[in-house]
Amino acid sequence: MATAELHVDSNQYTLPVVKASAGPDGIVVSKLRNDGWVTLDPGFLTTAQCESKITFIDGNRSILRYRGYPIEQLCEHSDFLEVAWLLRHGDLPTQAEYDRFCSDINHKTMVGEDFRTFMGSFPRAAHPMSVLAAAVNALAAFYPDTTDITDSDQLDEAAKIIMAKARTVVSYIFRRRRDEPMLYPDLARGYVDDFLRMCFAVPYERFDSDPLYVHALGRLLIIHADHEQNCSTSVVRIAGSAHANLYAAISAGINALSGPLHGGANEAVLRQLKAIRDSGKSVRQFVEDAKAEGHRISGLGHRVYKSYDPRAAIARLYLEKIIAREDTRKLPADERALFDVAVELEDIALNDEYFVSRHLYPNVDFYTGLIYRAIGFDPAMFTTLFALGRIPGWIAQYREMLADPNTKIGRPRQVYTGEVERAYIPLNQR
Repeated sequence: MATAELHVDSNQYTLPVVKASAGPDGIVVSKLRNDGWVTLDPGFLTTAQCESKITFIDGNRSILRYRGYPIEQLCEHSDFLEVAWLLRHGDLPTQAEYDRFCSDINHKTMVGEDFRTFMGSFPRAAHPMSVLAAAVNALAAFYPDTTDITDSDQLDEAAKIIMAKARTVVSYIFRRRRDEPMLYPDLARGYVDDFLRMCFAVPYERFDSDPLYVHALGRLLIIHADHEQNCSTSVVRIAGSAHANLYAAISAGINALSGPLHGGANEAVLRQLKAIRDSGKSVRQFVEDAKAEGHRISGLGHRVYKSYDPRAAIARLYLEKIIAREDTRKLPADERALFDVAVELEDIALNDEYFVSRHLYPNVDFYTGLIYRAIGFDPAMFTTLFALGRIPGWIAQYREMLADPNTKIGRPRQVYTGEVERAYIPLNQR
């Protein structure tokens, strides 16, 4: 076994090394605590909390793979439910496995009347991510016989319930915001096709989903399905390490994803594009002013990718298809102007030395909000759509964590820099 040597003053420590199949190897430092040392790594930038076989990222080479399959191939050949199976089981399904899985999910999309009443109790103005987190957490109360994580059958059932009903929940959140009646699922339709129907259909009229929107949204769900040990996935694993049930852990992940520095970034991009559109300045002048004042431009740069985000390349392709299509012209002039601003800003970011030298390429959030907007979703819904896509990854990560014999309850350490022991001073003497 490979080892690493750590020298601290006159002390020497031999640390085991875990060899990676791709990417950086891991130096195991967990036993340093027994010798009176901890590693200090704010933001866990160089700390691996686990071994994982699910997702591989190489941010310098624009690589993202699920279970070894490049994201580009999965978006070209797969659909969202096939990718969900892949993340959970490690291999692509056979036709029989795929058909059975799709049938299981479709037959669980319905929610009971009590749950519909529960959904109707939230204020219409509530943020969709708050409602989604509460609704997923509440599923444990409605399906208590699926909360024993030591029972593999219950865990399988819980995973299917979350996958199936989260789609219905998101559609209900959207319709309540518009003061429209909630629609029941249609088992004859596909996962994405029926989701769009449940969001946009009028109850008394026939509804046919736009094939381009179905395909585009399906690709966005796939590219968001997992992304290694990011903030929300780490939260899911930490919650699960305490043996919180799957509903509670996924709800925790949704809450983490809601942050503007994480999943909420796609809303920030749209606000940025509106600010440029309404500023009275050219895009170039707005960018130059932002550079001079040291202001960050939302949607440019990524913590992991130091070259072009491969997810962004896929999202960009579908945005271009939507922009180019004839019926996009029905958008109001101010809405169409957002697309024009985005195209010009992208061109500047890809060719301006200021951005190129700092690796500030357009990231996935730069494009997804515009696609969601074109389909018909308002900005507050963007992060719930991100969460809908991320659920299969959270489930796979949770189950991998449970099955790992090295898993311990998450308990990060600290380096204490506060006051040393002090004597208490009575209130009348202060």
